[in-house]
Amino acid sequence: MSRLGDLLAVSGFRLGWATVRRLPERAAYAAFDRVADLTVARGGKGVQRLRSNYARVRPELDDAALDALVRAGMRSYMRYYCEAFRLPDRSRAGIEAQVVVHGDAPVRAELAAGRPVVCFLGHLGNWDIAGAWGTRAIAPVVTVAERLEPEEVFTEFLEFRESLGMTILPLTGGGDVFAQLRGHLAAPVLMPLLADRDLTARGIEVDLCGHRSKMAAGPAALALASGVALHPVSIHYEPVPGSWRHRVVITFHDRVEVPATGTTRAKAVAMTQQCADALGAAIVEHTADWHMLQRVFLEDLAPRSAATEAAGAAGAPGSAGAAS
Repeated sequence: MSRLGDLLAVSGFRLGWATVRRLPERAAYAAFDRVADLTVARGGKGVQRLRSNYARVRPELDDAALDALVRAGMRSYMRYYCEAFRLPDRSRAGIEAQVVVHGDAPVRAELAAGRPVVCFLGHLGNWDIAGAWGTRAIAPVVTVAERLEPEEVFTEFLEFRESLGMTILPLTGGGDVFAQLRGHLAAPVLMPLLADRDLTARGIEVDLCGHRSKMAAGPAALALASGVALHPVSIHYEPVPGSWRHRVVITFHDRVEVPATGTTRAKAVAMTQQCADALGAAIVEHTADWHMLQRVFLEDLAPRSAATEAAGAAGAPGSAGAAS
């Protein structure tokens, strides 16, 4: 029965991939909006968790406003899926036309000087479009992908991202991922790592939007070990004026400062908190684009261990975990 379920999941993804790419663009997005609305109406653990996470970062909202935000958040999440299915058919010009970038000058300067850059990302906006843009417009992209179940689905998304020009390392089952990432930092690459949810139970505790949370230690550890620049990066959608379409806005925040004193662990904690501060501000401003349907705050993790949560979470197809 388990294998049958896996086969159905794989068939479903392949059917979706083929069908959505054949639909007219507006019809495809409208269909995913409908799926989002039905998902919210049905409720379920993912929707409930999304609402709980939004309530923590936006405590000023009443029930009606929070309901509207959850609906917008699920639409944003489904927009990510729709774009992921259609992305293989997008031209370079089409991707660049959809992307707006802020704060990339210091990153480009590092890369032009032959130095790599590590980026600390959250589950915000569409990180696949950001990766596709980055590897074509700024530098080769090397990142990590969370291994999904069934294995065939993980392989489908791995091949999808690699077809966009990215180098993808599996978070688990592929050897010492930290050592592999550090090896890639010998060249001027862009290394974006999704790190706002710790998948290893060895993460760094930080303050996120006024609540304690754990984030992946990998980005700060890599920056310290290799001496490369670390930049928080946030991504969100913005409507195109006079159109039903949305742009993907990528913001490179200021380079994270390395503390002058302290142990390596203490420096990593301080640097990760700087990243949490940058992402936290973006999450509050663009809450609907934070696709976090899993437990992330320590208050919510208390009944279950972080390791259990990580193992049980399905995650987005585009989820990537940073090494720690």
